Amino acid sequence: MTHAHDDLCAVNSLIETPDCSPVEGRVVWDPAHSVWNGGMLAGALVLGPLTVSPGALAVFALTTGGALLLGHSVGFHRGLIHGSFKCPLWLEHLLVWIGTAVGMSGPFWMIRTHDLRDWAQRQSDCHDYLAHRRPMLIDAIWQMHCRLELAHPPAFDMGRVGRDRFYRFLERTWMLQQVPIAGGLYLLGGWGFVVWGVCARVSASVVGHWFVGHLAHRRGPQSWLVEGAGVQAHDVPWAAIPTMGEAWHNNHHAFPGSARIGLHPGQSDWGYRFIRLLEKAGLAWDVRTPETMGARKVLVAAKS
Repeated sequence: MTHAHDDLCAVNSLIETPDCSPVEGRVVWDPAHSVWNGGMLAGALVLGPLTVSPGALAVFALTTGGALLLGHSVGFHRGLIHGSFKCPLWLEHLLVWIGTAVGMSGPFWMIRTHDLRDWAQRQSDCHDYLAHRRPMLIDAIWQMHCRLELAHPPAFDMGRVGRDRFYRFLERTWMLQQVPIAGGLYLLGGWGFVVWGVCARVSASVVGHWFVGHLAHRRGPQSWLVEGAGVQAHDVPWAAIPTMGEAWHNNHHAFPGSARIGLHPGQSDWGYRFIRLLEKAGLAWDVRTPETMGARKVLVAAKS
């Protein structure tokens, strides 16, 4: 994504309009994502026990881990959304396709949803939906089955990414991207591979993404606080490996433009390791870390 900001930690796609506010709004049902998320969960719960096998569980583990690493963490979050490294366009397209195949939504929805929440949490106050402030069950229903309609929303400009024909195609067809995956899995191992490699994988990714996000804004260790931000982040150490390093969320709020999220000794960050591997192979460059980004004035040390 093209960056026009001097601040390497800026929210890249969002444009503040004169009257925009992250506070006033209403939560409404999102039928497309609700039916999709509910259907995948139902398929996993009903058909999963009937089709389980060692091979199906292996497919689930490999496809879930691989998609979250290559697609969600590296392709979507650190690459497309934050631009924390650069790579050839063919590789960017491949990683974003894998991110779309995770099954949460298309690239434009992911960018808008992320950047709206990122921007809102940096303000002095924001809607409970954007802060994960409600009890767990309500927050789960809101995040996976509803959307927030702000009374005074900001605008968005995705620049090059928004004009990319491939990304526009993925945005229109993000659900259909599971069809070729399901076909390949069926040829490899029948319906058990499809259930565990599509329904269970997508459901685990969606539910896990919400669950870790909920905890990361509620409780856990903190190294830094962001001055002026109404919502502070926490680390979720037990989730570091399954999220490929994304669970060090306090670190991420402190340095959102950094490709490296696990900053302290012992903090596993497979996403950054993969980016470093790409860099060594000549397939990634301009990799940002807190050391190369310079000091961020709004950070203060959290009290232990």
